Amino acid sequence: MPKPIPKPDSVTEEYWTAVNNKQLVAQHCNDCSRYQHPPELLCHRCGGKNLQFLTLSGRGTIYSWQVMHDTRVKLMQEYQPFIIAIIETEESPDILHLTNLPGASIGEFEIGDPVEVDFEEIRPGKFIPQFRMAN
Repeated sequence: MPKPIPKPDSVTEEYWTAVNNKQLVAQHCNDCSRYQHPPELLCHRCGGKNLQFLTLSGRGTIYSWQVMHDTRVKLMQEYQPFIIAIIETEESPDILHLTNLPGASIGEFEIGDPVEVDFEEIRPGKFIPQFRMAN
């Protein structure tokens, strides 16, 4: 069974368009110089509307992780148990991404290990950002 497809809205559309072009981006507030993810209408820090999407390097580190044994998301049940990791991007600790660490097994990584983005095609032309262990 295929993984769920994200459904962009007016706030997230630019993010998902970039992902489908295999680019990782995050919102940046030009008023207070803060990054934020996921995308929102206003800056979480200053409430400003002067937001733009900036391209990220795609590098980061493992901030935290756990193993999912009992997901309630039907489209993900065939993959369980699976790793869920939180990745802190190198640009800012304000940018945290959820990933499954494809190709990694428990015991092969630790918090703080380096990772890099990889784009998983879940349907033709539709991608999700996943992070893999850096070489």
